[in-house]
Amino acid sequence: MATIEQLKTNRKVLRPYRYFSEDFKKKKVAELDKKQITVTEICKEYEVSYTAVYKWIYKYSVMRKKGIKMVVEAESDTAKIKSLKDHITRLEQLLGQKQFQIDFLEKQMEIASDQYGIELKKKLSGKPSAGSGNTDKNTPTS
Repeated sequence: MATIEQLKTNRKVLRPYRYFSEDFKKKKVAELDKKQITVTEICKEYEVSYTAVYKWIYKYSVMRKKGIKMVVEAESDTAKIKSLKDHITRLEQLLGQKQFQIDFLEKQMEIASDQYGIELKKKLSGKPSAGSGNTDKNTPTS
C-alpha cells in the first residue's frame, strides 16, 4: 500500500488558475481563422487545454460554429462532375442519333421489301442453320 508521502510526490502539478480576457480570446480565434497560428501552438504557448481553445473557437469564431457542418469540395471534384455530366449529355445525343439512324434504315428496308417483294429483315424464329457439317474431331468423316 502506498504511504501518504508517496501519494504527495505522485500528484500532478496543477496549473494556476488563469483568466484570459475576451479580447485576447477573440484575437487568438481571429488568428486561427486566418490560419496564422494553430490550436496546438496556442495550447503549448499559453499552457491552455485543447478543450478551452475549442470553446473559444465555438464562441467567437465567425467561420466555425458548433453544429454547423462545412462541406469542403475541391475544385477538381466540381470540374470532374461537370465533365462527367457533359459526357453523359453527349452520349445521350449520340444514342438519339443512332436510334434515328436505325429507324431510318428499318423504314428503308420495309420500303425495299414492299417494292421488290424480298424479305430483307432476318427472321429469328426459324431454326438455326446446321453450318458446314460435323465439326467434332473424335468422329470420323465419311
